[in-house]
Amino acid sequence: MHAAPENLPSPSPNASAERRAALFRETPFEMFERIVLGTAWALQPKRLKDWPPFLQMRLADRSAPPRLPDPERSFGAAGYAGMVRDLSLPMLIEAYRRGLFTFAHFGRLQWMSLPERSVLFFDQFHIPKRLRRQMRQCEYTVTFDRDFEGVIKACAMRRSGRWHLTWITPRIMRVYAALYDAGHVHSFEVWNRSGTLVGGGYGVALGRVFFTESQFSHEDNTSKLGFSVLNWHLAHWGFVLNDGKDPTRSTRAMGFRLIPRAEFLRLIGEGTESGGKPGRWQTEAGPEIVADWQPAAHSLAAE
Repeated sequence: MHAAPENLPSPSPNASAERRAALFRETPFEMFERIVLGTAWALQPKRLKDWPPFLQMRLADRSAPPRLPDPERSFGAAGYAGMVRDLSLPMLIEAYRRGLFTFAHFGRLQWMSLPERSVLFFDQFHIPKRLRRQMRQCEYTVTFDRDFEGVIKACAMRRSGRWHLTWITPRIMRVYAALYDAGHVHSFEVWNRSGTLVGGGYGVALGRVFFTESQFSHEDNTSKLGFSVLNWHLAHWGFVLNDGKDPTRSTRAMGFRLIPRAEFLRLIGEGTESGGKPGRWQTEAGPEIVADWQPAAHSLAAE
């Protein structure tokens, strides 16, 4: 068995600062590639319909007061709500409480408020049989908050078989690192037998609501394995929901479903007020235990 990464000593503040300085950067070519591919992404025929509401939002933003936009109002189906003028920690935390998040492949960031939100209620979480078998093989160890820097950098890096297009810029990395230092961002890491980081993800926790940001896999199903362990803990700790923003094929298969914006804002308004899990997180159950989790049965037993 490989050494448990959770038993490794935490890096010193100086070492963390040096590592962040080394990781939270991109080469001139990577920046050029991001701008070119971001432009191509926005000009795809299926996204041309988003340009009129985007331009309308930009025009309206010229006369908007310098505060967060109304999350109940957005321009178009894409969910454009306003331009980001302030990305300080207090502003970003308040934005999450209001259901807003940032997005842009390059240029100025936009506040987004989707008309529908993809969310997970934990009694509806689904772990496929194949993944359960993999979790019982004890090939991987899952930790929390052990290598946030490595996780967010891996989430921003090139994916096998895909164009390298990311919204996780060095600026975003620094902002979420500050949120991590403040205790609002948490990462999950998946390590193989040799102790190599092969999967993971990160998100924002406010009260009893978790907002998933990004995930990555370097070996088959490792992000799903770690994500299953994360959701077991969120359910165990009394969280209300896990927000996945836009739906994906993977999140739909795991039980995420779309709910209207009004319902989402009501739920997070209640869920972010209190509770949650303060401090650095540690796992209380490994993949082999989570493999036997039956969310619906667990929910019924808790009633």
